[in-house]
Amino acid sequence: MARKESAADAANTGRLKQIALTYKMTRRADKKIGLVLAAVGIVTFGVFLAIGFLIGHPIYLGILGAFLGVIAAAIVFGRRAERAAFGQMEGQAGAAAAVLDNVGRGWTTTPAVAMNRNQDVVHRAVGKAGIVLVGEGNPNRVKSLIAAEKKKMNRIVADVPVHDLIVGTGEGRVELKKLRTTMLKLPRVLTGPQVTATNDRLRALGDLMSNMPLPKGPMPKGMRLPKGGKLR
Repeated sequence: MARKESAADAANTGRLKQIALTYKMTRRADKKIGLVLAAVGIVTFGVFLAIGFLIGHPIYLGILGAFLGVIAAAIVFGRRAERAAFGQMEGQAGAAAAVLDNVGRGWTTTPAVAMNRNQDVVHRAVGKAGIVLVGEGNPNRVKSLIAAEKKKMNRIVADVPVHDLIVGTGEGRVELKKLRTTMLKLPRVLTGPQVTATNDRLRALGDLMSNMPLPKGPMPKGMRLPKGGKLR
C-alpha cells in the first residue's frame, strides 16, 4: 500500500513539475499568460457567482464557478502553450517531423526520407488517408524533392493515394500549427491491413535516418550532412 501511495505521489510531483516547466516556457513567448489565465478564472467564477445570487444559490453556483474557472483556465493555458511551442519551433529544420510524431494513432512517420545539402527535407507519414509527404524548406527545392520521392515510391505503391504538403507561410503552404489538423481532415481510404502492407513495402526503400546519425525532432541550425551521407 505504501509503495502505491509513494508511486502516486511521485507521479503527481512529476506532473506538477511538467506543468511548471511548460508555464515557464510559455511565459517566455507569451508574457501576458499569467494575467490571461487569472482573468479567465476570475471572470468564469464571477459570472456563476452572480447567477447564483440571482437564483438564490450563491454557494452552490460559487463552488461550481470556481471549479469551471479552473477548467477554463486550463483549456486556455493548453492552447496558448501549444501556440507558443509552435512559435518557437517555426522555421527550425525538422520541426514538422516533431509534429508528425504526435498526429495520433494510426499514423506511422518516417522523418527525412529525402534531403539536400541546403537542409530542405521531406518526411513521410502513412495512415488511412494514404501516404503524406511533408516538405520543409525552400518551396521550389522541396517540390523537386517531393517529385523525386513520388517517382521512386510509384514503383511499389502506385495503388496508394499520395498527398504532399509544404510547411511554411504563404500561398500553397501549410502553417506548422495547422499541419496536424490538415492531415486529420484528409479522407480515409485505406483499411488497417492496407496501411500495414503499405508500410511494409515502403520499408524496402529505406530512408536517410537509417543511414546517418541525424537527431530526432528539430535539427540545429547550421548542421551539415556527413560527407558519406546519401543525398537525393
